[in-house]
Amino acid sequence: MADTKSWNEAEAILHSLQDDIMVTNPEGIILRVSKATGEIYGVNSDELLGKSVYDLEKQGIFTPLVTPIVVKEKKKTTFVQMTRQGKRLLVTGIPVFNEKQELVRVVSYSHDVTDLMNLHDYMQAMKEDMARVKQELDLLRHQHMFEEGIIAKSAVMKKVLSTALKVAEVDVHVVLLGESGVGKSHLAKFMHHKSPRKDGPFIEVNCGAIPESLFEAEFFGYEAGAFTGANRQGKLGLVELAQGGTLFLDEVAELSPLNQVKLLKFIQEKQFYRIGGTKLRQVDCRIIAATNQELKQLVEQKQFREDLYFRLNVVTIHLPPLRERREDLLPLIEHLLERFNKKYRRESKLDGAVLQSLIHHDWPGNVRELINLLEQMVVMSPSLLITVDSLPPSLQQRLNAESSLDFSTSLPEMLANAEKNILQQAQERFKTTVQMAKALGISQPSVTRKLKKYGLS
Repeated sequence: MADTKSWNEAEAILHSLQDDIMVTNPEGIILRVSKATGEIYGVNSDELLGKSVYDLEKQGIFTPLVTPIVVKEKKKTTFVQMTRQGKRLLVTGIPVFNEKQELVRVVSYSHDVTDLMNLHDYMQAMKEDMARVKQELDLLRHQHMFEEGIIAKSAVMKKVLSTALKVAEVDVHVVLLGESGVGKSHLAKFMHHKSPRKDGPFIEVNCGAIPESLFEAEFFGYEAGAFTGANRQGKLGLVELAQGGTLFLDEVAELSPLNQVKLLKFIQEKQFYRIGGTKLRQVDCRIIAATNQELKQLVEQKQFREDLYFRLNVVTIHLPPLRERREDLLPLIEHLLERFNKKYRRESKLDGAVLQSLIHHDWPGNVRELINLLEQMVVMSPSLLITVDSLPPSLQQRLNAESSLDFSTSLPEMLANAEKNILQQAQERFKTTVQMAKALGISQPSVTRKLKKYGLS
């Protein structure tokens, strides 16, 4: 009777516990279970008695098994187990030995950590999102773009913008071609902001600035400890930063043949592995590529993969150099001067000779050269009126050469040429003859008459 009473007490104690407790023999036959065990696994506890844990795993009740691990290791073991209902349990298995140190029982107990694990996953996802946002902000903080729209007074730039707007609405890959400094990066941003992806990130990758050996790590990212010197937390790649937005590949022709293959594979599959990772990651982004080289010619010379060329080159947009769209020069100069005056709290103005020199310069560095020169003159000019003394020596020499008088022509001819040049500049700057007349200090009929005289009307 004492044994019976003792046994009942042990059963009562076992079932009073709120946790899942299971006792098996080394062969995996269940000998004891608590009432909580059945509730956790979605079955009746009594039905588990006498069953084999191997059979229950085959039925999908739980996996992986505690018993075989403890039998093999012969020590306390803890791991995460999944149930048929999708619960995640933190399971601990403990070996029980007899006086001969033979393993005779395996006792296991578990805690439902589903909510805790879900919270962990959520926090991990939040951590990655925050890291992505931080990197996006860091990138955007260093990106340079106009405060207003692209300047397009010339017919050729109006055509470029018209094409860009049309293509922006369609989710296709685009290649931007043009000399260095023509504004390919700015046009790519313009297309992004006019596209359905405008609320997503715009990530710029300078393919020519990333060392070949580091391209894959920067482009696709890497897991923690992927290689010596890697960030301990791993790193998001530029591709992942572009999720839902636009990935701008500047100087794409600078990619090595090996990295061209990696880029092609990503474009084809829209998925990739981080360095050192085993999880296949997918990214939905639009690709805009740019180069100052003729890609088609590089393909013919076997310096750029033909298959990558056709993948990228769904639509091509050529940006003309600044010397081929002189109608945009004056509006650009006015826009940039206003911008730098505001930035440096100045009220600088350009002398007429300076303005004439800028308008007639060929600008081999294109818009980038113009931006650099105007900012330099606004900052360095000793007075608010920027004179020829603030121009670089090369422009000063050209201006002096152009200003020398040609005495092989008569004074009336020289005056007529000067008047014609002034009218041409005024015509480029002002939209109406009324505005021209006001600026030149003459009547509107006089402006109309003079334009007709020189064939400018």
